[in-house]
Amino acid sequence: MPPEPASVACRAAVRATLADLADGDLVLVACSGGPDSLALAAATAWIAPRLRLLAGAIVVDHGLQEVSAAVAQRAAHQCRQLGLDPVEVSPVTVAEDSRQGPEAAARHARYAALAAAATRLGAAAVLIGHTRDDQAEQVLLGLVRGSGVRSLAGMPRARPPFRRPLLDLPRETTAASCAELGLEPWTDPHNSDPAYLRVRVRAALRDLTADLGPGIRDGLVRTADLARADADLLDDQATRVHHDLGALPWSVDRLAALPPAIRGRVWRRAVIAAGAPAGAVSARHTDACDALVTRWHGQGPLNLPGGVVVCRRATEVGITGPTTVD
Repeated sequence: MPPEPASVACRAAVRATLADLADGDLVLVACSGGPDSLALAAATAWIAPRLRLLAGAIVVDHGLQEVSAAVAQRAAHQCRQLGLDPVEVSPVTVAEDSRQGPEAAARHARYAALAAAATRLGAAAVLIGHTRDDQAEQVLLGLVRGSGVRSLAGMPRARPPFRRPLLDLPRETTAASCAELGLEPWTDPHNSDPAYLRVRVRAALRDLTADLGPGIRDGLVRTADLARADADLLDDQATRVHHDLGALPWSVDRLAALPPAIRGRVWRRAVIAAGAPAGAVSARHTDACDALVTRWHGQGPLNLPGGVVVCRRATEVGITGPTTVD
């Protein structure tokens, strides 16, 4: 019996994503048991041997629900039935005191576990089941947060070791693929809990689609592609400028001569290099740093996350912290 259209689409997407890997390379699917990751697991299990690749799966158990362990074991069992090997369940602890909220804390724990598994097992890539709908929601989240062009760039298709084969496919395709293959995905109740910002954004996108038409999702995805190209260019330029500035302290005049879009990115790189956690550095922090150059009126040192301190002395700006000495 020929494969059904949705499963063909998922397999084609996975094939294109894995085409550059070498014979015998191991790829891992991050599988939660939901429809997107389960369809991805099935497609990978079918494609990998045809590309002479090995394919396994990692199921991250966040421990956030009473049934979490059982759901993780069920997803692992489904992956094994699909022919994936190795298949591991990775329990994680989600920090309760995260300043970024429970969603960000869970995401951080999940990606850390996936990256660790890839290193331990020697995987060439970890596949994530994000779809075009997830990308549209991510861009809308970026608009809500107002955190700049990088936030509007959405999720990259690849950032080693992670790859997102399904990013051009709608959520309807993954659900249809599971139905075609007789797979029963897990429905996470958190996905309908309005306490989570992403759930509220998903509902808002449904309302916008009803009011403005289905083209809004494609428009948001195109925005991500365009914003990512711009952000990548600006980031490359900022990396070169940061290198050229040399050792601290830096001349205020030299910083003031930089375009604001570059200067803000230089600040971010500098404070992270000094020891500030990347996830804790916000636009508010870099704006405060920039004020030492553009709106100087004698303000005192800035205390940033990670024990990093930024201060201005006369015509120079210095940064001190655990890994940078002024």
